[in-house]
Formats: sequence, structure tokens, C-alpha cells
Amino acid sequence: MSNTETFLIKSKAPSTSYSKLRKSEKTKQKILDTALEFLWSKSFRELTVKGLTDEAEISRTCFYLYFEDLHNLMEELLSDLEGEISAAAMPWFTAKSDVTSKLCESLYGVLRACYHRGPIFRAIVEAAPMDERLEKCWNDFVKGFDDAVTTRITQDQMDGLASNFEPRPVAIALNRMDIGIVIHHFGSTPQSDIQSVYYSTARIWLNTIYGKDDPVII
Repeated sequence: MSNTETFLIKSKAPSTSYSKLRKSEKTKQKILDTALEFLWSKSFRELTVKGLTDEAEISRTCFYLYFEDLHNLMEELLSDLEGEISAAAMPWFTAKSDVTSKLCESLYGVLRACYHRGPIFRAIVEAAPMDERLEKCWNDFVKGFDDAVTTRITQDQMDGLASNFEPRPVAIALNRMDIGIVIHHFGSTPQSDIQSVYYSTARIWLNTIYGKDDPVII
């Protein structure tokens, strides 16, 4: 299975409105939402099971029905975000033409997903070194995007659309830049304006890959 096909599968994860969730699913989602709300203003180090269950108005026993521990909860938050980011990135990863505008569309979509779930990257980076399982989950997440961007750049180079350079190191550099940008601008409140972040980020991606620096207005 190709890297793009892998991302396509992730991007098609079904989305269910809160009102249609079963009672057990609503409880689990409530815990995840409460954790995300906490992380907007505080660090992962300050998050405790007791504080989380008190805020969500559930028992500790109920928490452990759904999660092994707080690190497992962070895995779930990252998995949900990964599905949204993968779906947002699809226009560029699967583009057959007009690749620069599709890149801009995808970048804006990715940033928009991260804007709404800003603290997750910050909390994951903080928590991963303390839990081997979560660290592997994070590394797999990042590697997946490195692979997908590398594949896209390689294809565009073969088609004569992209500049000539070693694609993987550049893909890694661009992705790590984006992680830092998301944490800096969207990782806590108040957040930066998403449009200004998009234009500066898109300019770097476009110039690096395609030798252009005029982002599509979105």
C-alpha cells in the first residue's frame, strides 16, 4: 500500500455527530473534550485523572473503562486529529493537476484543523518522552506525514513540476517547521490569526518545493 493510499484510508474515518453517539460513546467523547479544554490553558504535567473526572463529573472507574491512563487518552486525541489532518491534506496528496493551489488548499485545511485542536501537539510533545507507547505513537504519526510529503515531492519532481533536491530531508524539515508553528501560534490562548499563519507557511512550502512564493488567497 502506498503512502497516499494509507492517508486516504485515515482521511475516510467516519465522523459522527455528538447527538448520534451512544451513551458510552458520549461519555468517552466528554472525557476527551474535557481534556482538550483543560489543555488550552494548562500543561499536560498539570493534568490528573482526578482533576479530569471531577471536571467531567464522572467517576475514576468510568475513566478507566475507556482509557488505560492519561497517556492513552493523549493517543486518542492524536488519533482523532490525525484523521482530520489526513483528510485536509488529501487535495495535495492526490492532485493530478494544479498542484500549487492544491498545496495551498491542503495547508489551510491542516492549519484549520490544528487551530481548533491547538493544544494537542504541545501536550503530545511534552508527554511523549515520559511514555514509550505514546512516544512511538507520536513518532509513527510524524513519520507518516514525512513519508506522504516525500512521495508527493518525488512525483512532482518526476513530472518536472518541483525543484531538484533530495526530497525526504526537505519533507522532514517542512513538517517539523509546521509542528513548531502550530505549537507556537495555536497551542494556547490567545491564538494567532489563522490567515497570517497560513500565508507565511504557504509561502515557505511553495518556494521550497516549486520555486514560487504567491500563496492562493483563501
